[in-house]
Amino acid sequence: MKSFSYRSTLALLGAAWLLAACSPQGGQSNAPAAANAQQAVNAEAADKLNTYRELLRIKNDEMVVSMGHDILDHYPNTPAATEVAQSLPAIEARYKTFSEKNRLAALWLYQVSPMEGGTQSTATIDSSQPSGDGRVRLVLRRHTQWGQNAFLYGEGHGFVCRANCTIATTVDGKSVGIKAFAPTTGEPALMIRDDKAFIAMLQKAKRITMNVTLVDGEKKEALVYEVGGFDPSKWVSVGKGKKK
Repeated sequence: MKSFSYRSTLALLGAAWLLAACSPQGGQSNAPAAANAQQAVNAEAADKLNTYRELLRIKNDEMVVSMGHDILDHYPNTPAATEVAQSLPAIEARYKTFSEKNRLAALWLYQVSPMEGGTQSTATIDSSQPSGDGRVRLVLRRHTQWGQNAFLYGEGHGFVCRANCTIATTVDGKSVGIKAFAPTTGEPALMIRDDKAFIAMLQKAKRITMNVTLVDGEKKEALVYEVGGFDPSKWVSVGKGKKK
């Protein structure tokens, strides 16, 4: 009986020794693999960082922002990400400002064309709200015979304005009243009385909201214009003319 107990003890001790020999000591056997993996990640990030630096050199802000976020998102714990995090915020802010400036400028259309016995120069912008089929165009016009005008044109949507009316308007948060009248010839337009004052105000504004009433069901409509991209130099003069 004692012999059996002694042999069993030896067997258990042997098994324990084998298990101890096969077990990793504190994860040390995985350390080289983890280090190699991190080195590979750092190398990939370094390659992208070189591209990022080159884009910085040639001042391609759009691609700098894209590449910078790629590095931060996919290689967050690398020296490359540390470097990018220091320069990217300022570049991204600059790019957003530039993009917004271009977006606002693109909202305006400038044209010079023949018009009923003369030449007209127009600067036009469609309402941001409403958009689509419901949009209403704001037009600044110079004509060799008719002089200068500013008006709303509804592409088929007439306005309720009996004789004279006042358009309740908000300019960058400030409330003003704009005097207007409907043309007697029946066009779906609303002419602004003091075009000079309106245009001077527009040149300093970023956002204008004009509250009008449409002929169809006398529907109230708030027309929003993002006018901050207006460029007076592109609205060319076509001669003095006389206003009728």
